[in-house]
Amino acid sequence: MDAVQLIARIMFVYLIVGSAIGHLTQTAAMAAYGESRGLPSAKAAVQVSGVALLLGGLSVLLGIWGDAGALGLALLLVITAVSMHGFWKDSDPQAKQMEMVQFNKDIALAGGALALYVTFYIDATGSYFWTITGPLFN
Repeated sequence: MDAVQLIARIMFVYLIVGSAIGHLTQTAAMAAYGESRGLPSAKAAVQVSGVALLLGGLSVLLGIWGDAGALGLALLLVITAVSMHGFWKDSDPQAKQMEMVQFNKDIALAGGALALYVTFYIDATGSYFWTITGPLFN
């Protein structure tokens, strides 16, 4: 089962780290989108969230306090879903549908991050699923 948990972490982090790279390499475009959604200090928010995604993703992938990384990602994803993808605010049906898909994706990823948090936390007394450190929270 350790190998399955590691594969799950790799698959989960694939999207998270890819998104982090997008935040950090396409900051201007993402900041413009953030501004269009009413995000204050959009450029700084994009950069900070990109770093948070990268650190959280690497934490989960490498198992360096993976529980803390997973919990941080879950929190960030819920905040992003609500603040950036408020589909209920859109009147255009196509824009509403696109934002609903993005909202649902972020909520589903947050659920996945919480599931990973639990696997790091539950295993605090046994093997650590090929991690560098044990969990931060006991």
